Parts: sequence; structure tokens; C-alpha cells
Amino acid sequence: MHQNEIDVRREWLQNHCPELAVSTEPAVLQSHGRDWTRFREPRPAAVVFPEHVEQVVHLVRVAAEHGVPLVPSGGRTGLSGGAVAAAGEVVVSLDRLRRILDFDATDRTVTVEAGVVTAAVQAYAAERGLCYPVSFGAEGSSQIGGNIATNAGGLRVLRYGLTRDWVAGLSFVDGRGALLECNAGLVKNASGFDLRHLLIGSEGTLGIVVRAMLRLTDPPPPRAAMVLGLDRLDALMPVFRAAREALALSAFEFFSATALQRVCAHLGCAPPLAEACPFLVLLEFDNPDGEDGLSFAAAIYDRCVETGWVREGVIGESATQARALWRYREAIPESIAAATPYKNDLAVRISRVPDFLAALDGQVAAQYPELEVLWYGHIGDGNLHMNVLKPDGMALEAFEQACAAASRSIYALTRSFGGTISAEHGIGLLKQADLGYCRSAAEIEHMRGIKAVLDPAGIMNPGKLIAVG
Repeated sequence: MHQNEIDVRREWLQNHCPELAVSTEPAVLQSHGRDWTRFREPRPAAVVFPEHVEQVVHLVRVAAEHGVPLVPSGGRTGLSGGAVAAAGEVVVSLDRLRRILDFDATDRTVTVEAGVVTAAVQAYAAERGLCYPVSFGAEGSSQIGGNIATNAGGLRVLRYGLTRDWVAGLSFVDGRGALLECNAGLVKNASGFDLRHLLIGSEGTLGIVVRAMLRLTDPPPPRAAMVLGLDRLDALMPVFRAAREALALSAFEFFSATALQRVCAHLGCAPPLAEACPFLVLLEFDNPDGEDGLSFAAAIYDRCVETGWVREGVIGESATQARALWRYREAIPESIAAATPYKNDLAVRISRVPDFLAALDGQVAAQYPELEVLWYGHIGDGNLHMNVLKPDGMALEAFEQACAAASRSIYALTRSFGGTISAEHGIGLLKQADLGYCRSAAEIEHMRGIKAVLDPAGIMNPGKLIAVG
């Protein structure tokens, strides 16, 4: 888009939304026009900061009338380019919609505006003796609206499920500027289509989530964590089954020695195990019985060692020690950020993980013989993250092209296992052309039809998730 067209859109904002806070400062355009991906340069026309839902409604209504494209923006922690504004769009930042509106102790729900940070909801629930259990590394900056738009998963899906499972109701502004209230906290509602679930995971392509009613639950009992070192990939699932049968697991995470090395260098810390092992597992489990529970976990560990599945391990005996072990897993994304990782976010059914991982490992070795590849993931829910790191001196465009070409054979393998090319990062801008690897042509056509109804002018996050037209 040419600068004069951008200037026209800025003037349009002035004329049609004079009460809306608008920024065209270069630093703000850069920060709010992108997410955590670095494969597209942001170039929004402007960033707007609505402070009330009514301002969002008005903005979308006039944008639909004049064909002005909008990109919803939350905490911008996405990894698929879903919040990137690269073609002169107007970014709609929800930063100022941060009010906690209501708490119902009987229903165990909290109603919040879309810009409320995930960690703030967690803290609010904890202050009332309850828990909002959806948790991930970016929870200190991600926002509830963005979590809903991407159906965020995270670290404890094994126990608590996805964001979808905790949304009791939501309000969104569709592409016509209509405000729709969905479900309103009902536990049972058999009255037809549930538009709430269409919005969850739609990546801002159907409308802008402005409010949400979230379910809360009992706080978890005390937890403990354990890190185990493995020599072989095929030991992963036997260890998972043994742990799941004996312990109340809330997480079962996997990462490679290469990923651990990056974390230790980034944090300036020693590895958790004395011996270097090619693969590591971090598992978290309920431990309400203190020492007795730890003794039981130690017995499971001894069994895994005796069978040859595990070489070495360490148990976090206190909450502080458990948090320290978690840091090795949680710090992986930040430790590799400077290397501009190209991410593949794959998932298959849990039962198919061993065969899929074995096939994938061989294919990756053939596809990326000269590039550093890091593995980590949520084995307990079948989700694997494959990160290819850009070599120093390699041009970003050449690196992306090489990875995208190789990824298509990886996607084809994933499809042959009945899996998905995006378990939790979304399709966004970067994987739109590859959606057919995990969705049928009929599904994609129906998705286009749904978008045409809710966003007839095509202004909601254009170019993301599905190609229109």
C-alpha cells in the first residue's frame, strides 16, 4: 500500500471516529502492528485504542461501510502472524479494555473485558480462593480476547483443557458492527448454534471479542515436579503411560538436549541433571500427601530406570524447586527468540505420537541437514513444537523460503497421521496457504461461507486463516 493511501485512511479515522484515541507514531505502529513472528514487517495505517465497547461497535460499523480493514490486537504474543498488519490496515488495540466487570461466587464465573491480561485473571481468582487454570509462558502479557481468538492451550491442557473449555459466555462485534452476546454463562443451552464456539479459535476473522465470562474452579492441591533424562525417543510414551497410571498428572512436557543447552546459556544456569541426556521430560503431578507422595513418585522413577526407559532424574521436593525445574521448559521460547526460529506446531492423537515422532525425526534430519533444529512439546496432549533456527548471516527471506518448502513434506507426513499443522499457534498469515493439509476442501468452503455471513465486507483481519474469494 502506498503512503498516500495510508494517509487517506488516517484522515478517514479523524473524520469518522473523532473520539477514538489514535496513534501514528512509528514506534507504536511497529510495536502494535506485529506479534512475536518476525517474517513480515508491520505497516499499519494507524493504531486505535478504544476505551469502551461502544467505540468498537462504531469503528467496525463505519469501517464496514467504507471497506477499511481492521486487525484486532491483544497481547501480540502469537506465533503465526495472526496479529500482523502488513498492508496498511487499522490495528484495533484492546489494551484499554481492561476492566474486570463482575464476579459471581455461586456460578464461579468472572466477567472481564477483552484486554485483561491472563495473569490478572489468575490472580483475581486466587484472591477469591478459586483458580483460572489456563496457563502458558506468555500469560503475563497475553490478553483474554487474544486467548479466545486463538483458543490458547499451554502447559496444563492434559489436566484442564483449552481456553474453549473455560469460556462460559462472550460478547463480540461482528464484521457488520453488530454486538452479539453469546450464551451468557448458561451451563446447559440446547437452543441451536452456539456462536461462542465459532468465535473461539477464529483468529479475529469473524469479529472482535470485547467481553468474556470465564469459568473458575477449585485451586489445585500442592504439586511437585520431576525432570527425567531419556536416551531414546521410543521411551517417551512408556514413561508417559507409567506416570499417568500412577500419578495425578497435570503436565507432561518434552524437550531435547539442544533446547536445554540454549536455555542454560540464556539463563546462565547449570542443567538439572548431572549427566547429559539426549531427551528430557518434565512432569508435574498433584502431591497433597507431601513426603509420602514424593516417595511414590520416586518408586515410579526407580521402575523407569530399571526398565531402561530413564537414565537419570531429579524431583522438585518443594514449590520453589518445582518452579526452578519448570523454568528449564518455560524459558525455551525466549532462549531461542534471537535466532528467529521458524516454528512448526504439530499435533497427532496421543496414541500415535511414538510412530509419528520416529517418522518425523528421520524426515527432519533429511530436510534440515545443516540447520539447528530444537524439539519441545506437550507430549501429554500430542503436541510437538519443532523450531528451526536461522543461521547467522543467512537472509531472513531465504531462510523462510527454505523452511516453508521443507515444511510442506512435514505437513504431508502430519496429514498421513491424521494430525494438524497447528495445535495451538493458529494458522494466521504464515500458514494460510497450507490449511489444506489439515482441513478438507469442503471444510474450508464452509469456513468461507461462515465468514461471508459474519463479515460480509471482508474487513476482519483480512489475509489470515482462510483465503477469501
